[in-house]
Amino acid sequence: MSTLTRQAISATLHCLTGCAIGEVLGMVLATWWGWGDAASIVLAVALAFVFGYALSMAPVLRAGVPLGVAFGVVLAADTVSISVMEIVDNAVLLVVPGAMSAGLVSALFWGSLAFSLFVAFWVTVPVNRWLIARGKGHAVSHQYMHAGHA
Repeated sequence: MSTLTRQAISATLHCLTGCAIGEVLGMVLATWWGWGDAASIVLAVALAFVFGYALSMAPVLRAGVPLGVAFGVVLAADTVSISVMEIVDNAVLLVVPGAMSAGLVSALFWGSLAFSLFVAFWVTVPVNRWLIARGKGHAVSHQYMHAGHA
């Protein structure tokens, strides 16, 4: 496996972590509150971006990058990756019969959510690989984290 592919997998795992936290929290809250599909998706996507950006922001800030610059770096580094992951994830959830209306204690709910994140991960890896190869995506934040901005 090439270094570039390993970097893309690592970047996508990082993205998946933030997306999964936001997606799971959003779907759990929306299901608990009895919200419909559209509201559930909006909440889950919003929280996926919040958690995805937050997880990326921490190491950039630890590298000594000022908050305003760090926010710009994180937007540049993660927006495409999170967007692709969320589009695929929610599309899969919408095509699995009954997934969006399954209850929190349903194996269908959790299985569909896990499956959708699995599919989204593998669709997003080549996107991140393409971005990193061009110095975009996670390559942007890594420049700051490894440049010694302290």
